Amino acid sequence: MILADGMSLKEAVEAARGRLAEAGVEAPRRDARLLTCSLLGGGPELLLADPDRPLSREETRVLCEALERRVRREPISRILGWREFWSLEFLLTEETLDPRPDSETLVEAVLAWVGPQRDQVFRILDFGCGSGCLLLALLSELPAARGLGIDIAPGAVAASTRNARHLGLAGRSDFQTGSWSAGPAGSADGPWYPGPWDIVISNPPYIPSGEIAGLAPEVADYDPTAALDGGGDGLAAYRSLIPQVAAVVSEAGLFALEVGVGQAGAVSTLLQEVDFPTIWSLRDLSGVERCVLATRAHKRRTIQPKSITTR
Repeated sequence: MILADGMSLKEAVEAARGRLAEAGVEAPRRDARLLTCSLLGGGPELLLADPDRPLSREETRVLCEALERRVRREPISRILGWREFWSLEFLLTEETLDPRPDSETLVEAVLAWVGPQRDQVFRILDFGCGSGCLLLALLSELPAARGLGIDIAPGAVAASTRNARHLGLAGRSDFQTGSWSAGPAGSADGPWYPGPWDIVISNPPYIPSGEIAGLAPEVADYDPTAALDGGGDGLAAYRSLIPQVAAVVSEAGLFALEVGVGQAGAVSTLLQEVDFPTIWSLRDLSGVERCVLATRAHKRRTIQPKSITTR
């Protein structure tokens, strides 16, 4: 069964479900409902409110195109052009990583460290900012904070800048093209992203090169490879980034890193080698140590949630 002009909304969802199931897409009914309702300008209530409404010819065309994109395993977020993260809407481009719920662990960890002092003026630096989701989520919770996001991809910087405007956070954020090893684009010499920074965050590439081809097609085929590839063992970016950040984070500041499965111990060792005496981690909802945090203070700034484990 395929989509056809004059189908009811209910029939279109069922036809889409069948097409996605045939293609082996996980959760075909959920995806069919989400695609259909979102592209027709509503949420799930659209199907509940008027299931027998016939589709127009243009609506059928739009749904058919979107359905075939999903059959090719393009993520729904990329088909729609946006992803919800930290209850905020982020616009996506080909040069940005599609934000995952696991990455909200880093936002949670930083806010736990801040504790009740959310009105304090924090300077936040985000390396590999992508869509800007981490930095902008933090700025949405820290009303006096200001942040700088850095990404090597100009398209990602443009996306972050657009998201800051979209979320009303452009006045407290800036985004620049550059890298943690070379500094801002066009700079001849130091100082390198001059600090001190109160909070430095990063979700660097951490997938071992040899494992990328085996990832789900939604990731391997549609996320930018540069945002995934962490070198032979997945730790190349951390080896480059950690010594650089050690020079610019403030003495009482926080360095927070997202890490891959099984990488928390190795990343903690790299942090110890550059004299971070206090290191701990936060697990995501699946129980994976997803975020490693470090400070030069000899005790944590605040009492942390029970899900945090000390190293």
